[in-house]
Amino acid sequence: MTHKLITLPYANDALAPVISKETVEFHHGKHLQTYVDNLNKLIAGTEYENMPVEEIVAKAEGGIFNNAGQIVNHNLYFLQFCPQSQAKAKPEGKLLKAIEDAFGSFEKFKEEMTNAAVTLFGSGWAWLAADKNGKLVITKEANGSNPLKNGMKPILGFDVWEHAYYLDFQNRRAAQIGELWSIINWDEVAKRY
Repeated sequence: MTHKLITLPYANDALAPVISKETVEFHHGKHLQTYVDNLNKLIAGTEYENMPVEEIVAKAEGGIFNNAGQIVNHNLYFLQFCPQSQAKAKPEGKLLKAIEDAFGSFEKFKEEMTNAAVTLFGSGWAWLAADKNGKLVITKEANGSNPLKNGMKPILGFDVWEHAYYLDFQNRRAAQIGELWSIINWDEVAKRY
């Protein structure tokens, strides 16, 4: 199985000004492409060669895990966005109810998710994830890790590696996280739940 770079469901400039065209071109077109290329080289002739990338994340360690994890992370990240003009302020239905049950309110969830992303030391990811019973939790994952590694399903992720925001926000991680809320495609996120 050869893993491929995902095709974005929007133009490279569609998320501006939150995520600029230049950032999308570098982050998706070059950075993510490197993870895809590296994983394909690393798994050739191994037990992981014909596994879906999510299964690799759940089972692998070291370089194979790092590259596979970052592919899953980035695929979910890029596919969870839409242009501001199409974004809703919050989810509806079952996902909204699950968020309210887990965190008390959507506003409290936003506060806790933002805090997780802003306070994660170094590089990594903040995730809204569902456990096997569908209960929602927020996790902080270092480097390329992912809730899949702990048997959970990632629903919504914020990339806090500097390459995700530095061209647009320099060292202002909190400002970038605050803006991401305005481009979330809640219909896509709800499908994951």
